[in-house]
Amino acid sequence: MTQPLMPKATAVWLIDNTALTFDQIADFCSLHILEVKGIADGDVDHGIRGADPIAAGQLTRLEIEDCQKDSKTRLKAIQKREDLPDVARRVGKKYTPLSKRQDRPDSIFWLVRNHPELLDSQIGKLVGTTKSTIQSIRDRTHWNSSNLTPVDPVSVGLCSQVDLDKAVQKAFKRIEKRKAEDQDNNINTGITEPDDFKVEQHKETHAEESNEKEEIIAETYAEEDPKKEYTSDNVFAKLNELKESE
Repeated sequence: MTQPLMPKATAVWLIDNTALTFDQIADFCSLHILEVKGIADGDVDHGIRGADPIAAGQLTRLEIEDCQKDSKTRLKAIQKREDLPDVARRVGKKYTPLSKRQDRPDSIFWLVRNHPELLDSQIGKLVGTTKSTIQSIRDRTHWNSSNLTPVDPVSVGLCSQVDLDKAVQKAFKRIEKRKAEDQDNNINTGITEPDDFKVEQHKETHAEESNEKEEIIAETYAEEDPKKEYTSDNVFAKLNELKESE
């Protein structure tokens, strides 16, 4: 149990204004029963001004009356808001008041136009709507598309600026991550392709040069002796002569 802010002053008030037993007062104020008796007799902390626990929001009048009827009952302090357990955040579609639901299509239209980086799921969480409604506004197939006017959802109270900024930052992080992954994939796939391409290009160039030299040698043989037949051995012999001359 939470101790009163001023236990001795509270004990003074309870002694003067209630018929509670010393044991009950001592238990509530976290004091020893002899100390409570000393306060009542004026031997301990004489001159302390009493503090009303009812006015301080620590006790109720009904709680005191119930304990006065039964001396075995112990006082129970009022549970303050900060002492209450944290309520789990509601999971699911965001609730939108009836008075603001008419502004929802216009706000969706504003988000689709001004923040195309947002996913439909993010827009749905911000304004409390469904993916089908968002898609119909994107595709201009919404029943009221001709009358839609872009309206900032923050200005009409459908979401806070903090939530909108967080959603936009999350969307940009997702886009940057995807760009980095695509860039890494392009680098990894581009390591071998240029080298292979150069090798193939070199082979094709070498083959073309060889064919061109063979044609030149063949034309040379034809000019020297049109009736003479030439074989591959003759061609390669002539080719070697040209290389030596170079």
